[in-house]
Amino acid sequence: MAIVLAVLLRTFVAQAFSIPSESMVPQLERGDRVVVSRLAYAVHDPRRGDVIVFDAPGDDGDEAGLLARGVQVVLESVGLRQASTEEFIKRVVALPGETVEGRDGFVVVDGRFVIEPYLVPGTVTAPFPPTVVPDGRLFVMGDNRGNSLDSRVFGPIPVDSVVGRALVRVWPPGRAAFL
Repeated sequence: MAIVLAVLLRTFVAQAFSIPSESMVPQLERGDRVVVSRLAYAVHDPRRGDVIVFDAPGDDGDEAGLLARGVQVVLESVGLRQASTEEFIKRVVALPGETVEGRDGFVVVDGRFVIEPYLVPGTVTAPFPPTVVPDGRLFVMGDNRGNSLDSRVFGPIPVDSVVGRALVRVWPPGRAAFL
């Protein structure tokens, strides 16, 4: 019964993720653990500023059938298999239909400079050309702008690749906080 409950909670409600890189420093450091809501976007669409977990670009998941993926989820839930590292965590900076660019050290969306209070003061965003975010996609960036593999490299991500919204940092205990 406990295994079934763990699988159901992880699959449909929330899941813990470990931060594998420094792309979201200072908000999230390597080794931090966050709880990701799988239900957040059943209530509303992604918003600018949300920290999201999504499938790694190019990882369409088709190589494993439904049964195989189900077995993987069960094994991960009971700790017999290491969780996938094929997800990224980034911040949404532009939404479908918007034009985003890096200009004068800042992110500019539809001609307006975006205020990003979560960045370290003095953070400079390298210039990148204007990109129109297609319908059904999001433009995502890491907070550590000089050390992040994000939409500037792999382009806007499909909304349907979003696993969920990161809600809270739970580890280490001294850094626990809502995101």
